[in-house]
Amino acid sequence: MISTSDISQASGKKANVRFGELLLSKGLLNRRELTEALNEQRSRGGRLGEILVKLKMVSDEDVRSALAEHLATEHVHLDGKEIDMNIARLVPEALAKRFNLVAIDEKDGKVLVAMADPLDVIAADTITMKTGREIQPVLSSLREIRQTIEKVYHGSDIDEQRLRDLVEHAVNTETEEEEQDTLMENALNALEADISVEEAATRAPVIRFVDLLLRQAVKSRASDIHVEPQELSMTIRMRIDGVLQDMVPPPRKMQAAIATRIKILSKMDIAERRLPQDGRFKIKAPGRDIDVRVSVIPTIYGEKVVMRILDSAAVNHNLDQLGFDPELLEEFKMMLSQPHGIIVVTGPTGSGKSTTLYSALNYLKDPRKNITTVEDPVEYRLAGINQIQVKPEIGLDFAESLRAILRQDPDIILIGEIRDKETIDIAIKASLTGHLVLSTFHTNDAPSAISRMVYMGVEPYLLASTVNLIVAQRLIRRICDRCKEPVAINEQVLRRLNVDPERARDAVFYHGRGCATCNGSGYLGRLPIFEFLVTDTEIRDKISTGSSEARIREMSRERGYKGLLGSGVNRMLEGLTTAEEVLGATFTQKVQHDR
Repeated sequence: MISTSDISQASGKKANVRFGELLLSKGLLNRRELTEALNEQRSRGGRLGEILVKLKMVSDEDVRSALAEHLATEHVHLDGKEIDMNIARLVPEALAKRFNLVAIDEKDGKVLVAMADPLDVIAADTITMKTGREIQPVLSSLREIRQTIEKVYHGSDIDEQRLRDLVEHAVNTETEEEEQDTLMENALNALEADISVEEAATRAPVIRFVDLLLRQAVKSRASDIHVEPQELSMTIRMRIDGVLQDMVPPPRKMQAAIATRIKILSKMDIAERRLPQDGRFKIKAPGRDIDVRVSVIPTIYGEKVVMRILDSAAVNHNLDQLGFDPELLEEFKMMLSQPHGIIVVTGPTGSGKSTTLYSALNYLKDPRKNITTVEDPVEYRLAGINQIQVKPEIGLDFAESLRAILRQDPDIILIGEIRDKETIDIAIKASLTGHLVLSTFHTNDAPSAISRMVYMGVEPYLLASTVNLIVAQRLIRRICDRCKEPVAINEQVLRRLNVDPERARDAVFYHGRGCATCNGSGYLGRLPIFEFLVTDTEIRDKISTGSSEARIREMSRERGYKGLLGSGVNRMLEGLTTAEEVLGATFTQKVQHDR
């Protein structure tokens, strides 16, 4: 057991050097600052290091490094450090949180315990008694310790097989409640007994599985979770970097209880299993709440559940960091600075349209401007902006919301999606009366948005006089930097990509070999590709006279605006993505237009 004398002996090398004098000798502060900090300590109490950080005289990192030297103990950075989970879970979660410590490894027969305060003798003695092992304190930051506690005790490190094991075998995460194992085992056995689905949904294994599933999704940067019933089994898939990946599922007998548990969280009618339902709930993550949007539909084998993870921390709403080429970024900002007109972002579901528009709103946000959005649903909350959630069941649809917004003295209006002619008509009216309107639309590329709106019944001359910019976009996967390596591309593929042979000879192409970081996929994260259609005077004339989509596309290319294929090829030549990704996201029949 560690005692005060042990700690004193451990720090004997520095016993004759006061901590403040050590900081002075290292040049981390001057005598005047030390005197000021000591006076503050005498009047208010507390540790000298904490006072120096609070007064912004010394950084937290410098204080910890100096303190580790002063105490002759190791200074450990936990970020990215591999933790021995078997050792870590020797310490109950309640004690780890109470004393701000976490067991991380063992060395020379001792358990290494990262502590925010290695001098806390009570904590050291308590952990020694609880584990029955001799411990060796090491110093770490409070932030890193708390993040590691979350990782150790709440499954952010748990892989798919671990998820299954937790449910099938009732593996216990140690808590202060000694009967936890028994409760888990009894609850799991009850699923095989004759109980209702509603009762099973309140049992520990089901609650635990859903919780761990959500944590794994957040850790994996998944955008969606699919829970799908099959005839004799169930399937769980997560969409990571735009691609669905199979997860190891729990037993089929848990399917209905899992669906019911998710419906309970989403405040849905758990008795209704014949009709589709929508809902949402929040989950806790370190330092933030994460919204989860839920859709449930009936299938022939039970209810299929799709959960969309809306993690604001995983999305950057900074326009400058969105991924535009510099010249396109300047063009976009110029269009956003216009006092009126319509800007449309088009692309399929999941192509990043909402992220682009939210980034534009963040760029436009100004106390002098009244910005109002109408969305279905509101995906992310933006401070300083008025956001309206449409409710068609009570008659509050896009059109009705827009009519009301126009009576609210708006400067900028965001329409979540243009779905019908009535919505387009109101957007055009708003633009003609001096408002900037931003919206999304579903078309394959930028020029086809014009054709689609005309087909919906909008007069071409109205589009010509109001639409300032149409942006088409896609998301393609980024090559993993850890396993990136050169690769050869055959001439046939290069021809499909419309890459100039001379340019191809001088270029180096890459792919991802696959590693632990990217889970063997060769990709990690995504990046956008864009196509711009800027409606200058000549293009407006062509739109108003009903020129073909092909002619408008050709005029845009003549002005130097590449299509989606050309934008993707640029990313490939920059070494950011692969030919397969570009070809999978764009239309090769448009090659002749990309110059």
